[in-house]
Amino acid sequence: MELLKKAAMFLYKKACILKLPVFCGKRIEADLALLHPGERVECVKTDYYVRKISMCLGVLAAGAFLGLAAKINADRNALVGAGSIIRRGSYEEGEKRVALEADNGEEKLRFEISVWPRTLTPEETEELSEEFFEKLEFLILNGNEDTGHITSDLNLEEEYEGFPFEVEWESGSEVILDRSGRIREVNEPAQVKLRATLKYQDFSKTGEIDVTVVPACLTAEEQDYLELQEYLVAEEADSRGEEGWSLPGEWKGREISWSLAAVDYSLFIWAATPAVAVLIYLSSDRDLRKKLEKKHSSLSREYPDLVHKLALYVGAGMTIRGAFQKIGGDYGKKVQKGQAVRPGCEEVLYTCRELQTGVAEGAAYEHFGRRTGLREYIRLSTLLGQNLKRGNSTLLDRLREEAEKSLEESLLRARKLGEEAGTRLLVPMVLMLAIVMVMIMVPAFGSM
Repeated sequence: MELLKKAAMFLYKKACILKLPVFCGKRIEADLALLHPGERVECVKTDYYVRKISMCLGVLAAGAFLGLAAKINADRNALVGAGSIIRRGSYEEGEKRVALEADNGEEKLRFEISVWPRTLTPEETEELSEEFFEKLEFLILNGNEDTGHITSDLNLEEEYEGFPFEVEWESGSEVILDRSGRIREVNEPAQVKLRATLKYQDFSKTGEIDVTVVPACLTAEEQDYLELQEYLVAEEADSRGEEGWSLPGEWKGREISWSLAAVDYSLFIWAATPAVAVLIYLSSDRDLRKKLEKKHSSLSREYPDLVHKLALYVGAGMTIRGAFQKIGGDYGKKVQKGQAVRPGCEEVLYTCRELQTGVAEGAAYEHFGRRTGLREYIRLSTLLGQNLKRGNSTLLDRLREEAEKSLEESLLRARKLGEEAGTRLLVPMVLMLAIVMVMIMVPAFGSM
């Protein structure tokens, strides 16, 4: 963390030397001055921007680390050369799909192969096999109208949901329709006999179905791909009694290096990290604005109470200066006892300290209104400044008028907040009504 702060300070100094506009916002300086009255704006500004830059640097560092971790995780799945072993899971884990990439020096080919666990002794019933063959036509159609007019690849799987069988497919004509259900190159529609062999433990049963297919045209590359896929499927099936399945180191005279195909998120993370850092940097300014709005809201709520106290103390014979010192002193004692900080009273207390250090009374009241930045406080500071110039003959009456006016404004503000709260509650109320309607109507329709 200390290192990030030092780096952020270095970058901020360089940016100030270059006078980059991103660190010279007049509005930001004004907001910081209002939030930190009495403090040097440059110090507050430096601390604010250094903290923002530190957060952005932290995000960039975390993003770079996560991207590197994702890259290492993607690269560590490489299986180099012949004899590469893919470990099988236990029989409880069942079948798993393995995505493979083959690099033959000229191109990369991607395959998805099912890796089965070590075979255990199976068990099956005749009833389930009959049910399977009854539904077989619908299981393999894969969007085709019927078996008499096949226009797209069939759904020839090694297993089907709802049945415990391992299914082995054989095609009466591999040049027309292969065992994976893919249509190969033919010149005209042709009839193909498919043979499905069900296996489960010591149970085995074979059934046949005739289909008429419209072939798909295959390029030489697609043909090589299918042959290698067919070879991989056959080798995987032959090695199911072994601990692992060895992948071929060459194919048709070309060396192949294998790797487990993994999604590499590193580039995405590295690309997204700067965007996240920029969003955090910009959101800090929005958070600063929210803090200032929150302070203004607190000042507005405190204003009626402050004006009433001033009117009360002036009516009791105190001077304005004495009333300020009384309000500030009482507040300071309460804060020492654990009372929460109140922005309005903090401004009064700061004005008292200005008066103690020798600042002119009129200037101190003017600073009081200017620091808050709110219309009502500026109006009060103007009233107090005019009193010093013209005398206090009408001060009490004007303070009482100001107190009544502030009370009316407070009531209007409270009414507005209540209306806004009611509007925000409208959506949750509608959702609750919808939930209640569903809870009532679903059982009613269920019982019909």
